[in-house]
Amino acid sequence: MELHLPFELQQQLNAKFKDEVEYLVPLNKLSYWKIGGLAQCVITPRSLESLQEALAITRTFEDVPRLVIGDCSNLLFDDDGFNGILIKIGNGLSKISISENRIYCEAGAWVPEVAYHSYRHGLSGIEHICGIPGRIGGLVYMNGGSQRRGILENVESVIVMSLDGESRTIKASEIVHSYRESPFQGEPVIIAAVSLKLEAKERSLVRNEMRKILSSRRKKFPRKLPNCGSVFLSNPAMYDVVGPPGFAIEKAGLKGIRKGNAQLSPLHANFIVNLGGASSKDVLYLIALARNTVKEQTGFSMDCEVRYIRPNGEMIQAHTYTDSLEL
Repeated sequence: MELHLPFELQQQLNAKFKDEVEYLVPLNKLSYWKIGGLAQCVITPRSLESLQEALAITRTFEDVPRLVIGDCSNLLFDDDGFNGILIKIGNGLSKISISENRIYCEAGAWVPEVAYHSYRHGLSGIEHICGIPGRIGGLVYMNGGSQRRGILENVESVIVMSLDGESRTIKASEIVHSYRESPFQGEPVIIAAVSLKLEAKERSLVRNEMRKILSSRRKKFPRKLPNCGSVFLSNPAMYDVVGPPGFAIEKAGLKGIRKGNAQLSPLHANFIVNLGGASSKDVLYLIALARNTVKEQTGFSMDCEVRYIRPNGEMIQAHTYTDSLEL
C-alpha cells in the first residue's frame, strides 16, 4: 500500500501532531488478533485538547475515511488494511482521579487499572471488569462487563465529543441501555471521559471478589494465543434455553475446528484464536460457520460482539458481513 492521503491533510497533521502521528501503520501490530493490513495513518492524541483538534482537522477532509478506536481488543481489521485515518485513544488519555465514592477516568484508562483503583480505595461495584483487557471508553461504548453485568450500571455521567470536536456531558438518567448495548453505538459521538459512582466496601472483600473472577477467567479462557475475547454476545433468551454461545458452538461439534490458521479455541469455543498468520477471511469464515450451524440446530441467531473494520472505514458487527458469505 502506498500513502495516498491528500498532501494538505498530511501537512496539517505533521504541523499539529508531530510525534503523535504515524503513516502506513501495520494493523497486525495494533490488533489483539494480530491481523490486518496497513492503515494509511494513525493519530494517537495525548490530551483531550489534542483529540478535539484531531477530530476538527480530519473532519474537513470528508472523502478520507476516519474512525476512532481504543485498544482494538474486540476489533477485526481487514487483510487489505484501512484506507484512511485511525484516531487511537490510549495511554495519552488515561488520567484517573478519585473523589469519595466516584472515579473519573479519561477514555483511554486501562480497564484493569480502573478496577485496581476501586479496590485500593475500598470501592465496590465494578469488580466484574477487573480482568477485561481494553480501555474504559470502549467498555462504556459496548456496555461491557462480565458476570452478566454491564459497566453502565455504575456510570454517573459521560463526556462525549461530536465528530467535529464539540464536547458535552450526558447524565446517567439520559442513558438508556440494555445487555451489551448502549445509545453510543448508534450515535456519531466519541466517548472522551467517564464518571463512575461506586459504593464503599471493605477492601479485602473487593479484593477477594476480584481474585475469584480472575481465577475463573484464567481457567476458562485461552491466554497464550492472539484472540479478541468473546466473539458472540450472550443472548439472554438463548441462554435460558440453550446456554451461552461457547456451549452452543461446542454442542454443535465445532469446538477446535480450523480455517487456515484461525481456530475455534479448544479451551473455549466462543474464542477464535490466531495460530500464526491467520487472515481476516479465516476469522470471518469461522464466524459464519458457527453462527449458521448454531442457528440451524437451535433456531437462535448469535450476534457478534466483534466489530469488523472494512478498508473503506465502515465498522459493523462482524455477523452483518458474514451473513452474505457463501460457505
